[in-house]
Amino acid sequence: MKNVLVLCTGNSCRSQMAHGYLEHFGRDKAQIYSAGIEIHGLNERAVAIMDKDGLDISNHTSNHVDEYIKVNFDFIITVCDHANENCPYIPSKKAIRVHQNFKDPSKVDGSEEEIQQAFKTIRNEIKTWCKKFVNDNL
Repeated sequence: MKNVLVLCTGNSCRSQMAHGYLEHFGRDKAQIYSAGIEIHGLNERAVAIMDKDGLDISNHTSNHVDEYIKVNFDFIITVCDHANENCPYIPSKKAIRVHQNFKDPSKVDGSEEEIQQAFKTIRNEIKTWCKKFVNDNL
């Protein structure tokens, strides 16, 4: 089984959605972890939009990357430019680093409908990317 870390700034939204989809598509192929270089708590809108696609991430926790310093990762995936640029060194001997920036839907200003649409759009982008990642790498 592969160890995969999904890393974002606050481990509240994009990394949590990616964590959910990688677990879903990767099933028994990988152990998925998600963390942030900061901890912002689980974003309720991310939980809700994932639930609308049939995935329950409400039991996920927002974790700091330092919690996994002893895990030997096969892949470290950064899902935002900030984490990619500010990620601390993780001493995994064989980790392949992969970066895919996704816009932060929690930063969208607008009506509730516009915010929900932003979350749905990013969720769908993350879902497509994660499915391809699993098919190509796990």
